[in-house]
Amino acid sequence: MTAEADGNGTRAEGQERDGAEVPGWLRALAAGADEALRRGELSWREQESAGARPAAVLVLFGDGPQGPDVLLIERSAGLRRHASQPAFPGGAADETDTSRAETALREAAEEVGVEPAGVQVLTTTSPHYLWASHYLVSITIAWWRTPCEVAPVDLAETSFVSRVPLAELTDPANRLHVRTPSGRTTPAFRVHGLLVWGFTAGILDVLLRLGGFERPWTPAEAVDLPFPPRGPDPADAIATAEATTAVDADGVRPERDPT
Repeated sequence: MTAEADGNGTRAEGQERDGAEVPGWLRALAAGADEALRRGELSWREQESAGARPAAVLVLFGDGPQGPDVLLIERSAGLRRHASQPAFPGGAADETDTSRAETALREAAEEVGVEPAGVQVLTTTSPHYLWASHYLVSITIAWWRTPCEVAPVDLAETSFVSRVPLAELTDPANRLHVRTPSGRTTPAFRVHGLLVWGFTAGILDVLLRLGGFERPWTPAEAVDLPFPPRGPDPADAIATAEATTAVDADGVRPERDPT
């Protein structure tokens, strides 16, 4: 399957735009993303994907105070699925969504207040099957042409949001492996108090390499699943998040305690 040709959030080439222009590295990354992500083994047990629910995530790149960055969130501790897990904004498709790019933009607006009018969609990839949630997830890659302030809209669903500089993600000191019970190892990142692993880390690993940002980082520390409990009790999560989650349009936010 080829990448979805999607016009949602885009403007015709050469049309006047507000905000920052798409950098060349990101245009090249978007052009090669579908093939690179399909080679990246992000899907598991694809033979079981029949009947899976369509979904999408938004990989939103911007230009922050520390250079290029990407928007990451953390799911709330009380969720039935993916509790306390770092992720990209996104979720399941609604019947009213006309495309997976629209799904990604709608979810980003609902979760952290991203304004779709300020986002330029560059490409939406072929879907990847996630057996744990039984979702077929398309990856929408976009440029934050006109950034806005973001914060969790519903703290029962999203506990934290951060614009993470690509320089921090590619710092070898922040990279590691996660080892699953089956013995499989996957890339991971420690940034802004988050341990980013799984599907989200797999996407970042591929895109950072494709964009020319990756630095040598192996051999690296390996940690085992399941992880030990961390942070406050779920009952305290909302109160803690209220003081630490806002990110303004320039990507500035209070620093989060990484413990």
